[in-house]
Amino acid sequence: MTDAGTRTIKVDALARVEGEGALYLRVKDGEVKDIQFRIVEPPRFFEALLRGRMFGEAPDITARICGICPIAYMLGASQAMENALNIEVSGGLADLRRLIYCGEWIESHVLHAAMLHAPDFLGLDDALMIARDNPDLVKTALQLKKLGNDILEVVGGRAVHPVNLKVGGFYSLPDRAALGALAPRLEWGMTAARELALAFADFDYPALDQDYHCVSLGGAGEYPILKGRIVSNRGLDIDIADFETTFGEEHVARSNALQGYLKDDGSPYLVGPIARYNNNADLLSDAARDLAGACRLGPTVTNPYKSILVRMVEVFYACEEALNLIRGYAPPAAAAEPATPAAGVGYGCTEAPRGICFHTYALDDGGRIERASIVPPTSQNQKQIEADLLAVVSANLSMDDEALKWRCEQTIRNYDPCISCATHFLKLDIDRE
Repeated sequence: MTDAGTRTIKVDALARVEGEGALYLRVKDGEVKDIQFRIVEPPRFFEALLRGRMFGEAPDITARICGICPIAYMLGASQAMENALNIEVSGGLADLRRLIYCGEWIESHVLHAAMLHAPDFLGLDDALMIARDNPDLVKTALQLKKLGNDILEVVGGRAVHPVNLKVGGFYSLPDRAALGALAPRLEWGMTAARELALAFADFDYPALDQDYHCVSLGGAGEYPILKGRIVSNRGLDIDIADFETTFGEEHVARSNALQGYLKDDGSPYLVGPIARYNNNADLLSDAARDLAGACRLGPTVTNPYKSILVRMVEVFYACEEALNLIRGYAPPAAAAEPATPAAGVGYGCTEAPRGICFHTYALDDGGRIERASIVPPTSQNQKQIEADLLAVVSANLSMDDEALKWRCEQTIRNYDPCISCATHFLKLDIDRE
């Protein structure tokens, strides 16, 4: 509908993302007047569900927040409880945790990059259409994803919502023969990840350069997955215990998810693969850095569409890191450090595939949870997603409605937003005044 130079685009349901999201934008006289990325699925009240529970229940309960990335929540919760109870997990137990997290990076990144995001760059509706034209690519991606799931099963006891993790470590140590059997598959995985990355490097990437405030873990001397301080490319360097005094969340009427921001100026910030890479590329292995160069990635990535390439570099790195961890694995004396109930406040932060996932809990004398706060990556990225959309729409107003809709969806999918699973396509209504 056209009237008085106003163009309104409503996206009621985003396709190929986890969950129910929507987009609204209004343009008047060639200028974007309003843009809203909406998360419309209802809140699930996990933090309220945790209150009154024993500290040891938190990992299994929080795992149910996400079926794709349960390890991020299990280990974030475990680390926070260990922080509160003065438990140190190190040596072989820490290596097993990094190993299972590598498995999660592999299966999650490959699912997103090959199945959900790649169709955007090929002008296709879904991965089934890729399989029609290039079945070997899809078969390789599915096999690589399965490798990640199998790491979760060997170490965690189950591929989906693993059952072997606990505060202090594990319920039982994994079978060494089963770990060893993963080694040749991980060697193949490095080759497969490289092939996929190089194939994706030939995509035609839309032009967009953003000056991101990149926030990630760092400062631990290794590419960040499980530990470190919270750092940024603009000089931020804080202990994870200072997260809540540095970052805030706000509720806006259009979204059922909180939106993260920096407290000092209210500005958005970026978490996820690009933020990790920009802050820590020098900590990747030589082979992973070589792959990044072959994909024409410099030491800093400012084009959000190239997040798909960063993800594949991280898949390669995760395969290589998992292989090194298995080869160097020395079984610890016990499957877990002892955990005794006590009062305390604890903090945990890990690098989920989509970015930092922060947990804090307060415990009473009996070890029951009095307060719980969990800040997932997608809520932290919401404001930055809107900023990207503003830049994209402003630069592409000459596109017809269908093309602009596609580009907006593609822009949102750069973030692999986790708002659970959606299978329906985008509905678009356009009003022009």
